[in-house]
This record gives sequence, C-alpha cells and structure tokens, in this order.
Amino acid sequence: MKSDAKVTDATGARRYEAHVDGRLAGFATYIRTPEMVAFLHTEVDPEFEGRGVGSSLARHALDEARERGQSVLAACPFIAGWIAHHPEYEDLEYRPRSAVSD
Repeated sequence: MKSDAKVTDATGARRYEAHVDGRLAGFATYIRTPEMVAFLHTEVDPEFEGRGVGSSLARHALDEARERGQSVLAACPFIAGWIAHHPEYEDLEYRPRSAVSD
C-alpha cells in the first residue's frame, strides 16, 4: 500500500519520523555509527495503522543506509520482518566478519 507519509531523519532524536497531514504517525529509532545503523524499535500510531506508514519508514531508512554505504542491524522485529519480505534489501543486513571458531 502506498502511504502519504512524509518521512524525515530526526537526527537529534535518533529516529526516523513519519508525518501524515503534519501529525506524527510513526517513528523508527536507531543507533548509527559510520559503518552501520542499528534499528531498535518501530512504532506506528494506531490511528495510522494499515496505511503503509511502517513500510514508508522502513523503505526510507533503508534507502538512506544504502546511500550512506552502511550495513543494517535489524534488532527491531518490524524492520527485520520488512527486510525478509523485501529481498532487494537483504544485502544491507549486517553480517559479522569474525572468523573465530571453537
């Protein structure tokens, strides 16, 4: 579903915010390093559920991570599930590089 949400990066609050008609409809919190962005929690106001707000948040945030050359750690179940349903974003997923074994 196409959303009419306008998504912006509220860097001071460390979250992406989705606004519909000037009202906060949802947000996705994150922690960002130069190499990676970790998504911690996504929330959509019940009034705006089912209108594509969460998808707009995920798509915008992941597109920005790609533009910045960052990998994504999806600690948030919503973002993890969204990536699982959109395989074109799977390449962004953080994968540990450690070769340590027992």
